[in-house]
Amino acid sequence: MCRHLEVPRSSYYRWRDATDTPTAIRHRELTDQVKTMFDSSDGIFGHRMVHTKLTTDGVDVSVGTVATIMAENGWAARRMRAFKRTTIRSDSGKLFEDLIGRDFTAEAPGTRLVGDITYLRTGEGWLYLATVIDLCTRMIVGWAMADHMRASLCVKALEMARDKGHVRAKAIFHSDHGAQYTSSEMGKWCAGNNVRQSMGLAGVCWASTR
Repeated sequence: MCRHLEVPRSSYYRWRDATDTPTAIRHRELTDQVKTMFDSSDGIFGHRMVHTKLTTDGVDVSVGTVATIMAENGWAARRMRAFKRTTIRSDSGKLFEDLIGRDFTAEAPGTRLVGDITYLRTGEGWLYLATVIDLCTRMIVGWAMADHMRASLCVKALEMARDKGHVRAKAIFHSDHGAQYTSSEMGKWCAGNNVRQSMGLAGVCWASTR
């Protein structure tokens, strides 16, 4: 090749061993971009999700190149646990009397409501869903989703139910002993909206809407 191109063999080896060739520079740039995206997911993204995110941001790279870079550097997606605990009792929270008494029915809409938090595993991490269910219609009348499960998440779900006219005066809102429901933020909201809080016994695990 050198003979046909009329270049010294030493020039070829100097080019081959160079670290600042356009290809090498591009590879380093892509490696940095892949690492930044992978780290931003706390190690959850696999090469396909990293590729999707990069192309969305305008980075021109193939999924195969992303997979190769991640394999070269030992970056593998961390598998998330299949279970996450959502009911965390608060030692300082206020508990309320059980106003439902295991009777999960209601004669009129908006009078007896139940709430809970569940979790959803997505490609971007865990999302938490707070719901409010009307025991008369069995409908989800309020919900909110976020990447956290603080008390504000449950309050937003109740606010949706209220704003849509699904919460009557002196309605009962029944929940577990989770810190979100025993918090002062939740108590203040219920008191301000004429809603009576109710809680079942600790450790009760059957579904409340069956």
